[in-house]
Amino acid sequence: MRLLVVRNDSNPKAVEASFILIGFLSQQGIKYDIFDSKDLYSDDFGPAYRSVASQDYELVVVLGGDGTILRTARLVAGRDVPILGINFGHRGFLANAEEPGVLDLVTRALAGELLSERRANLLVEVRCGETRDMVGSAIDESLLKIGYGINDSGIHGERRFFALNEVAISRGACGRMLDMSLDISDCHITDLAGDGIIVASSTGSTAYSLAAGGPLVSPSYDGLIVQPLAPHSLNARAIVTDASDVVDISLSRIEEGRTATLFVDGDMLAFDKAVVGVTVRRGEYPTTLLYADRDHFYRYAAKAFFSS
Repeated sequence: MRLLVVRNDSNPKAVEASFILIGFLSQQGIKYDIFDSKDLYSDDFGPAYRSVASQDYELVVVLGGDGTILRTARLVAGRDVPILGINFGHRGFLANAEEPGVLDLVTRALAGELLSERRANLLVEVRCGETRDMVGSAIDESLLKIGYGINDSGIHGERRFFALNEVAISRGACGRMLDMSLDISDCHITDLAGDGIIVASSTGSTAYSLAAGGPLVSPSYDGLIVQPLAPHSLNARAIVTDASDVVDISLSRIEEGRTATLFVDGDMLAFDKAVVGVTVRRGEYPTTLLYADRDHFYRYAAKAFFSS
């Protein structure tokens, strides 16, 4: 048995909890690897991904907030390993409360006593100009092992990225609004102008999409949420798609001098050519999160958004 522990090293309580946990694991003869959150935020993600790729884990324990859980989900993308998040951050929508104690939650997880939620994630395909020599974020490196690198069809300038929450396309440094074309499953929906567009999973419905006016969606839902950002129209509305739908956003009509910026789960992607299109579909391999209580999502939503 081997566990992966990821902690938010900037939080003293998370660091203290990690020491308690690794002491317990050592006493039980359970092997483990541990990463600080800075290993997943740095410019070079490669060493962490290569290290994790060589191991089989029974459980991943995250001591931190939602941001640390998002990057950990990316770290183990495509692998059937559950993630137990314990909140040492702020809102903690993706994590369990720390009150039961780290050892209580981990021992219950190992005994199979926690609830398992298989969350839909996103496969994001980005098209940039006519070159495949792009300087993409190291986010993409985590997906090379499961075939999410440059595809085999020979299409120039396409890269694929993993997202648990959302991909956001927003106006670039010039601050000018974007002209976009939106298609869903080969059906043209609309041409619109605005600050951008968000495509989120149900897990991401409580994040950027919600802040932009999108709906709260149960985490068991497998479809996508398409949410325009400050559209220059009175008719643009959020769209909730079927699980099998594919969302395609064309940016080819953007005038020269205007650029789009892409963010995947809050991390900016950088390319050496202008982005001309983004395609988003449900990922093939869901992300498994463990919880101690069945009403986790609604209880947290009520507390965060509906209490006075």
